[in-house]
Amino acid sequence: MTGRRLPIGIQTFRKIREEDYYYVDKTAYLQRLIDRGTHYFLSRPRRFGKSLLLNTLKELFEGNEALFRGLAIHDDWDWSVRYPVLVLSFGGGIFRRDGDLEEEVAHQLETVERDASILPHSVAPSARFRSVIRSLHERTGQRVVVLVDEYDKPILDALEVPEVARANRDFLRGLYGMVKDCDAHVRFAFLAGVTKFSKVSLFSGLNNLADITLDPRYAAVCGYTDTDLDTVFAAEQYGLDRDKIRAWYNGYNWRGAESVYNPFDILLLFDRREFGAWWFETGTPTFLVDTLLARQVSGVDLDAMIASGDLLSSFDVGEIATEALLFQTGYLTITGTEDLGGKTLYRLGYPNREVRQSLNERLLQAMTPKASQQGTREIELYALLRANDFGGLRTLFESFFASIPHDWHRKNDIARYEGYYASVFYAQFAALGLDVTVEDSSIRGRLDMAVRFNCQMYLFEFKVVELARRGTAMAQLRAKDYAGKYRGRGLPMHLIGVEFSREEKNIVAFDVERA
Repeated sequence: MTGRRLPIGIQTFRKIREEDYYYVDKTAYLQRLIDRGTHYFLSRPRRFGKSLLLNTLKELFEGNEALFRGLAIHDDWDWSVRYPVLVLSFGGGIFRRDGDLEEEVAHQLETVERDASILPHSVAPSARFRSVIRSLHERTGQRVVVLVDEYDKPILDALEVPEVARANRDFLRGLYGMVKDCDAHVRFAFLAGVTKFSKVSLFSGLNNLADITLDPRYAAVCGYTDTDLDTVFAAEQYGLDRDKIRAWYNGYNWRGAESVYNPFDILLLFDRREFGAWWFETGTPTFLVDTLLARQVSGVDLDAMIASGDLLSSFDVGEIATEALLFQTGYLTITGTEDLGGKTLYRLGYPNREVRQSLNERLLQAMTPKASQQGTREIELYALLRANDFGGLRTLFESFFASIPHDWHRKNDIARYEGYYASVFYAQFAALGLDVTVEDSSIRGRLDMAVRFNCQMYLFEFKVVELARRGTAMAQLRAKDYAGKYRGRGLPMHLIGVEFSREEKNIVAFDVERA
């Protein structure tokens, strides 16, 4: 043990450095940003260290050298120059009513004016913001550093009240536009938040922002890498399975050579010494699950989405693409890219076990009126699978389908019934954290679902059939020889053909054979 403390929930760079908390050095990234440009934008999911990054920039430009000794940037920074820093942070407010945002901005600007002995020249927030920037430059002789933390929170807070969300968006568009209007007075500007609103809707007045969200050079500017865990946090890994840490929490990628971990997950893991959905449980919004269900997006769909860069940036009030919503909020990440004649498409999928398991569990809970029974079902499913009790498995799934209200069935397009039933199976196994692969391709076709558990393989084929055609699922498993792809693993294999009836809204066949 090093004696260092874990910086759980600490967003203040000074506190981390002065009180001997662990710190993963991100200052080399900051040096590169400052050397190469002046106006930046970054989108990252919540609890990824954005606030700490901005606070580090604040201390750097204010010239607090002692805090940076031993860090990458120390020897290359001119500590003789101190810049005025103007910080706007919307992390602490709630902005669901008319006037909340204007009141908060006025309060923050008033604090800056008081601390710098500046007389307010305007009451209008945007003009007042511009006046503060110019006054700070005039008083200090140095251009101003503008940092905006959680720039989008006033809009996100009000998404369920669209008229307030739009008013907040329009207000912020005018406010942020002042940064460009004051370009001659600005040394450096950095805006950070969870989402990336379209330039037309929010940044039309600040079109000189360099968006580093998907810049591979800055893919790890927030978050911890494997190298960070094995160096900075090496002493904290005692008694923990390193491969399990990676499976549970690694996997977030913004086109970088290396994926990263959410810092909040890692710090909670090292503190509590047990695996849990620490990040997921701190704030998964109900509207996210409601949106997925309303759009008939299943857990299977989430692990195989494809989107363009433009679509991933398509976020606005009332116009939120599913892919953009899930990617920007951290429930999906980039798993690969495709180049189509110069246009890049991104393959999206779950980043790790935490998100796959927890989100599918939440979807299952939302589908049935007795969500409290989900835990009991998971325990029973695990025990039945472990015992290879296939009759019990059929009974369990029949019971689950029977509990789904008929209205839910009617919301699903008949053409999608097979995928709907298959998605329920997938969600049940994924919610257990099992090794699940869907639509696994071979030279003979695509297997609907493969589950690896307890040193065995379970190969599922799903069909929606009329009563007279029962048996087609198992027939396809045999005819296509889907088991052939897995024989080299040397594991016992079970073929499971599951058939559903639209009329009965339940399972009508559950055939099992040993491969």
